[in-house]
Amino acid sequence: MLRILLSAQTSPARLTGLLLIPPVQPCLVPSKWGNRAFGGDPHSSPVQGLQRLLEQAQSPGELLRWLGQNPTKVCAHHYPVALRRLGQLLGSQPQPPPVEQATLQDLSQLIIGNCPSFDIHTIHTCLHLAVLLGYPSDGPLVCALEQERRSRLPSKPPPHQQPVLDGGQRLEAALSCPRFLRSPRQHLIRSLAEERPEELTPHVMVLLAQHLARHRLREPQLLEAIAHFLVVQEAQLNSKVVQKLVLPFGRLNYPPLEQQFMPCLEKILAREAGVAPLATVNILMSLCQLQCLPFKALQFVFSPGFINHISGTPHALIVRRYLSLLDTAVELELPGYRGPRLPQRHQVPIFPRSLITDRARCKYSHKDMVAEGLRQLLGEEKYRRDLTVPPGYCTDFLLCVSSSGAVLPVRTQDPFLPYPPRSCPRGQDQTVSNPTTRGPAQRVVLMLRERWHFCRDGRVLLGSRALRERHLGLMGYQLLPLSFEELESQRGLPQLKSYLKQKLQALGLHWGPEGG
Repeated sequence: MLRILLSAQTSPARLTGLLLIPPVQPCLVPSKWGNRAFGGDPHSSPVQGLQRLLEQAQSPGELLRWLGQNPTKVCAHHYPVALRRLGQLLGSQPQPPPVEQATLQDLSQLIIGNCPSFDIHTIHTCLHLAVLLGYPSDGPLVCALEQERRSRLPSKPPPHQQPVLDGGQRLEAALSCPRFLRSPRQHLIRSLAEERPEELTPHVMVLLAQHLARHRLREPQLLEAIAHFLVVQEAQLNSKVVQKLVLPFGRLNYPPLEQQFMPCLEKILAREAGVAPLATVNILMSLCQLQCLPFKALQFVFSPGFINHISGTPHALIVRRYLSLLDTAVELELPGYRGPRLPQRHQVPIFPRSLITDRARCKYSHKDMVAEGLRQLLGEEKYRRDLTVPPGYCTDFLLCVSSSGAVLPVRTQDPFLPYPPRSCPRGQDQTVSNPTTRGPAQRVVLMLRERWHFCRDGRVLLGSRALRERHLGLMGYQLLPLSFEELESQRGLPQLKSYLKQKLQALGLHWGPEGG
């Protein structure tokens, strides 16, 4: 049964609340001049006229008559107007007369029957007014309005059913996640890759290889899995996929244990070399970092036909730069090579600028600090910073040293050693070599080994860094590595100068007064 508590004694707060509710905005009806609100215009519509009749009604019965007798003129907007006027009528009298149950029930039924056409604002207004008027929360009016309110809420999407993914699919999903692109998750990647290796597709293996290379993750088990996959799937892989699979081996300076790895790559290069020139050279670049260059592939990329083929293509410059590096590797590391070489007119500087990773992390580098230490220790004229030496390797700091070990001003003589070297000390480790082996004029290169020059969580230099140091040593430069651990342990410039002095004197070098 509908229970109404509308006496002043039982619901004064509710009736006062009704009086404080702002008037409902008038209806807007379309016209040829746009949506127009009808008010005091003498030509106001019947809809607006009904609103005024409801607002001026003198009793609940009159309200109900206006609504019931004008069904074609009643819109959803009129029902909150009627409820608000009802509250005003009941709250304006000290002793409001009781309202007949039938009147309230008829008003409820009118609202219930029409509430499906209400907008959400009208539904909220009617709910608020009904509660203030004392309609019970479990009564038909409040329940109908509440049901309509819920139906207008945005529907919640059904709970996402996570598909059951196999090991390969889960690894692909993990490697494609933006979070994994930014930071490595070695343990998760390792566990997913090792769970069902037979389910790994070429696409997943490429993602895995790129992830290892990007984050400098030298994971032997995963790298061996990639090498084995390449050997097993060799017939189905083209050179564009192979270049991505081989990339981490060169970058991470990891020669795989898989015995068929090199024979497999030689077969792929023989089959695909003329199809994708850039991919072919990229594969050779990775093998160059591993010191595993196949002669037949070199003969092909140095052939006039291949060089003419890549000339004029969009990637001609980068291919020529890689070919120049390969030619340097042949000169320095492959004394037994007999075949064509890159013509002089096609050679370009290998690395005319600092490596991209060094430029990106320059604010974390120790180079400025070391430069200041050398300036105060030796003087500005006795070292050169970021000097590119033939055939195109950028050095961190270069010193010219006499046969007696004296550090000379760089500007007084040619700072470069001749290239190709007159006598290449092949296979000799030039890192902190014996100072008694110096010739008439030696060059010492201080090599900064920053944290990002190594594989993550290890002491293995990245392939590109190891290649640069190896070639500089083979060209006759004496290398003095400065590790990031030692540089980070120096507290202040005095300690750094003492550290550099000790390093240089260990090579038998000497110089005049500090700064002179």
